[in-house]
Amino acid sequence: MHLDVIDMHAFYSSRLGQTAAAALQREVRAIWPNLSGYSVLGLGYATPFLTPFLGEAIRVVGAMPARQGVIYWPAGGAALTMLVDEVELPLPDAAFDRVLVAHYLETSEHIRPALREIWRILAPGGKLLLIAPNRNSLWARRESTPFGHGRPFSRLQLTSLLRDAMFTPECWRGALHMPPLLLPLFSGRGGGREIFGSSFLPRLAGVHLVEARKQIYAPIPAVEAAGRRRQRSPVLRPVPTGPATARFCRAAGTGPAPQISSRRPEND
Repeated sequence: MHLDVIDMHAFYSSRLGQTAAAALQREVRAIWPNLSGYSVLGLGYATPFLTPFLGEAIRVVGAMPARQGVIYWPAGGAALTMLVDEVELPLPDAAFDRVLVAHYLETSEHIRPALREIWRILAPGGKLLLIAPNRNSLWARRESTPFGHGRPFSRLQLTSLLRDAMFTPECWRGALHMPPLLLPLFSGRGGGREIFGSSFLPRLAGVHLVEARKQIYAPIPAVEAAGRRRQRSPVLRPVPTGPATARFCRAAGTGPAPQISSRRPEND
């Protein structure tokens, strides 16, 4: 099930959503502490985590899939968001240094093509930061939050998807160790609980955060490629006949060469 942009905005405007956004922002900043001089694309519903990069990165853009819809962002400034097709992003190759993905992959109907599009628009050596729900968490089972919709992932599944799309995972973190409930017990303690959870209960985090680098594979050397082209499959050909062949076979001890004739047998 897809949540539209109105539902996303309503969640992050709620008290629980603001608590979740603050926890995720801390983890994003821990991975990307300074993006001065970089261009940044947020894909999915990533605007709650892009705001700290405004005024720091040389360019910040939010791209939202058509199935979700788009909102005006940032409030009070020029619009920096656009509506996109997830498998045909309207962006040139190598356009961004960093891509932050949130509320995107879990509801995508074309996961692998979508990841390949991200690979295409990333500059060589560029990095992807993916936020995805953890299948082992309470957040993935709570449909009152955006993390409870779509397909949650295990770490192994994300690793496989990223490697298939030519990304190399380099850094893993978890966030949202608190339960998806607004209880007095957890109010105002998000920071301390997140620090404790990331240290002692990393596999129970509500979401995975994985930073992956765009992988550029070296081309096959010309000599090796030529050598591969010279490998041919055997082809059956008629064995030559005649006096010279017969003498060679007798000398080698292999017996007479087989006789092959193109003449048709005559009818009696």
